[in-house]
Amino acid sequence: MSQRDAIFNQPQSMIVDFQFDENVASVFPDMIRRSVPGYGEIIALLGLFAEQYVTDGSKIYDLGCSLGAATLSLRRRIKASDCRIIAIDNSEAMTERCHENVDHDLAATPVEIHCADIRQVEINNASLVVINFTLQFLPPDERLELLQKIHRGLNPGGVLVLSEKLHFNESEIARFHEQMHIAFKRANGYSELEISQKRAALEQVLIPDTFELHQQRLSTAGFSCSEQWFQAFNFTSLIAFK
Repeated sequence: MSQRDAIFNQPQSMIVDFQFDENVASVFPDMIRRSVPGYGEIIALLGLFAEQYVTDGSKIYDLGCSLGAATLSLRRRIKASDCRIIAIDNSEAMTERCHENVDHDLAATPVEIHCADIRQVEINNASLVVINFTLQFLPPDERLELLQKIHRGLNPGGVLVLSEKLHFNESEIARFHEQMHIAFKRANGYSELEISQKRAALEQVLIPDTFELHQQRLSTAGFSCSEQWFQAFNFTSLIAFK
């Protein structure tokens, strides 16, 4: 059962880089719900993409699956036959809990869960690929290569759903989104200490891109077009079409 996130509620003498370890896995549902505006809506709506774009006999990839929230949303709305979901995460603590969550779910589509680096996983015969707040944790110079691999592995008519935190170049716009994101976390019960210490832990780990760079990178990777379908402050989700 998920616990309340209190990882950063006490002063820490040294802030280390954020890791998706056992401590984070145990509180992750509470952490992401209170930290990412619109996360619940994105997860819920992913099921509609599965219903619309998954085709018979194809694979669905959830890259950076964490505890399996996106996987379960997709699984429960798939109408196509002879499909399977491939859920990947490089955190053993996350994939262990993902196994438990999938085992308790009654939907029929088979799910394979692998603890692996998404950059090393082969993608083929895919009708739908989801990267939910995961690309931002890869080194920026490795992001295009992953998107190119996804594009190659998608079947004609397949789609990628990419959700990310955004960076803004315009200082006034950036300040607005940052202030509203902090206000969102305060409204969800995080203290100033928690907000500050978590920001420091993520500073060298989560490196966001601008919306324009995302679209440019998707185009360079080979996608015919991309569209922003969701945004809540500095968090967005795009769909890219092959």
